This record gives sequence, C-alpha cells and structure tokens, in this order.
Amino acid sequence: MGIKTSILLLVGGTLIASCSTPAAQDARRDRAAQELASALAGRTAGEPVNCVPNFRVDQMQVIDDETLLFRDGSTIYLQKTKGSCPGLASGANTLVTRSFGINQLCNGDIQRMVNLSSGIGGGSCVFGPFVPYTKR
Repeated sequence: MGIKTSILLLVGGTLIASCSTPAAQDARRDRAAQELASALAGRTAGEPVNCVPNFRVDQMQVIDDETLLFRDGSTIYLQKTKGSCPGLASGANTLVTRSFGINQLCNGDIQRMVNLSSGIGGGSCVFGPFVPYTKR
C-alpha cells in the first residue's frame, strides 16, 4: 500500500467517523442535561460563592466534561469549569481535588486529572464560581 492510499484511507476514515459524532454528542449532551436536572430538582440556586470548604464536601458527581456537582450535607454546589476537562466524563479519569494543607476549593483553582487505571496525570481543569442549590 502506497503512502497516497494510506493518506486517503486515513482521511476517509476521519470523515466517516466525524459524520456519526454529532449524534453521539447530542445524546451525551441530552443525558447530561437530564442528569443535572434530576440532581437539582426541587432546589433553588443561591448566589455564587468563590470557595467551598473541601473537608465538608463529601461527594463529587461528574455530569459532563465541564459540569460537576459537589455535595455538602443538604446543599449541592454546581461547578461549571472555565473551559472543559476533556475526558473527565468518560469515567477513565478522576479529578484530584484535595491537596495537603489546603482546606477549600476555589474559583480559579487548577485541579489535575488522573487516569484511574495507570495513575498518570492527564490534563487539568480550572474551577469557576460555585453555585449553591438548596431545597425550597
């Protein structure tokens, strides 16, 4: 097989793969929107805060590559990262949010992702403000 044939096959494969991508992305987006709506159902958004104490945040839920929920008792904090955390929603990576000597997560913090199977770092996310949601 010549180099021209290899390039044509590579370009053709990329074009075919890109044709199915929008439908898959729409399905993931719809699923994320439903998951977020379900998690925040019956709750009211409060004023955004810049920091939350990480020693009280007992659960992190990944909605998609840029949307996280942190639970602090009955309050759920919505975190929309600045930009995206590519690959976070795949389940292959986790976000390392606890650092020694730091007792809060804050707007502007850079958190790193780690691959769960290898333990190797693989990108980072920048936090935005945290929006508290409480029961009505």
